[in-house]
Amino acid sequence: MNRKRISILVFGAALLFGARAEAGVYADDLSKCLVKSASVDDHATLIRWMFGALSLHPALQSMTTITPEQRDTYNTQMAALYERLIYGDCHSEAVAGLKYEGTQALIAGFQVFGEVAARDLFSNPLVTQGLSGLAKHFNAAKSSALYKEAGVPEPSTPPAAQ
Repeated sequence: MNRKRISILVFGAALLFGARAEAGVYADDLSKCLVKSASVDDHATLIRWMFGALSLHPALQSMTTITPEQRDTYNTQMAALYERLIYGDCHSEAVAGLKYEGTQALIAGFQVFGEVAARDLFSNPLVTQGLSGLAKHFNAAKSSALYKEAGVPEPSTPPAAQ
């Protein structure tokens, strides 16, 4: 397997499945550069790519009609974004991160980038409205009892719905 494929696999695995990577100073620098260099459109590219990949899971397949051609477009767009960020905008930070911290620097950098993109997604008013629909299905009495037992004040909305 060539190095480009390995980089892509590491990148994809980190975003989709990775536990929070330990970030050193060079990974932090890379993270800052990625976030600074990426636009809202770049965030959307990342989210579409992730959604396209996640939609292949059997539990989600019936909920989407993404075609193989669309998924290939998302892959192409994400590869172009990755290359622009790593080989262009944040090249020196990527080199330093790899040199001093290994692939963990790339993993940590793209995890932060993914978190920022997800914040954009979840801050959209339509998404927020859709997520808030969960609150009406919680058992208020059980929730109150839990917080009372723990001796902490109850939040205005359940944590799962925030």
